[in-house]
Amino acid sequence: MASRLVECVPNISEGRDLEKIEAIVSAARSVSGCFVLGVEPDHDYHRTVITLAGEPEPVRDGAIALIIRSIELLDMRHHQGEHPRLGVVDVCPFVPLKGITMDECAELAREVVNIVASQTNAPLFLYGEAATHPDRTLLSTLRKAEYEGLEARLSNKETAHEESTRLPDSGTTSWNEISAKSGGITVGARTILVAYNVNVDEKDGGVAKKMGSLLRSSGRLIKEENGSRMRIPGMLPMVQGMGVTLEEMGISQVSMNLRDVHQCPLHMAFKACESIAKDHATNLLGSEIVGLVPLEAMKVAGKYFSPNADRDEDLVNAAIDGLGLRERHEFDPHSGIIEWAILKEVNQ
Repeated sequence: MASRLVECVPNISEGRDLEKIEAIVSAARSVSGCFVLGVEPDHDYHRTVITLAGEPEPVRDGAIALIIRSIELLDMRHHQGEHPRLGVVDVCPFVPLKGITMDECAELAREVVNIVASQTNAPLFLYGEAATHPDRTLLSTLRKAEYEGLEARLSNKETAHEESTRLPDSGTTSWNEISAKSGGITVGARTILVAYNVNVDEKDGGVAKKMGSLLRSSGRLIKEENGSRMRIPGMLPMVQGMGVTLEEMGISQVSMNLRDVHQCPLHMAFKACESIAKDHATNLLGSEIVGLVPLEAMKVAGKYFSPNADRDEDLVNAAIDGLGLRERHEFDPHSGIIEWAILKEVNQ
């Protein structure tokens, strides 16, 4: 295993044309040392989440190749989907995994933006830890008004953005054939994010929705008849969450983004759900990791469920059992754990 590892998770605005998706993914896969660990298209969102990993330089070059190919093949003028988006590569974050700092990931993002802009002149924005201004840190701020608002934004005809967030960091700052086709491309650096869902044994989602509002960091907004408002924080740090029903499976689910698994480990999220479920005479039916998860996160959870385990394999198995990752879903640790997935790719 390499001494330095970085993850990159480009989200492209294409979730239906599998030939185009494969051509875009192949551009990254063609870079030696850039490993494609996941490709997850969504028809309704019209979006594909791609997971790249490896040593920093190959992953940087793979991201550059993927973005340029996306600019060549996709056209935002014909894109419609349910997920918010600004451009053909809506977001492309670099995430430190091992032997690399957040500052170094931010520098990778800046290098990607500069190289892509020099070769395509598409408008590119930096966000997260790579942001060039505090107002530009949040992706939601840069993506405000989405692609449909980009023409007015680049033409300085709208007020949705302050001057500090209106223009791209590199590439064209005008509305023209290039920006109309590519939209705005957002590249940045952030901590690891784990998409984690906990299954609840109910059909109507009532308890799951209560769990979501109690657990998520933003908590609940209390509104009084006199117009007063008060937000009560939630139980878990750095967590976004909501309860949903899964009609096809006949169950409900608490869908969460664990934005920092150091502050809120997998087992903490699971046991918090379990505690609330018991209060409502409801059971959990295991849980699900969407995408990939770092090995350390699984080891931390495994140590909670099996304090005497030491070997990585034993800790991972304890986490799989304790979190119920195979109760309702498939989970292959050699494909679902980032470091092991890289080893699998290397050994193929």
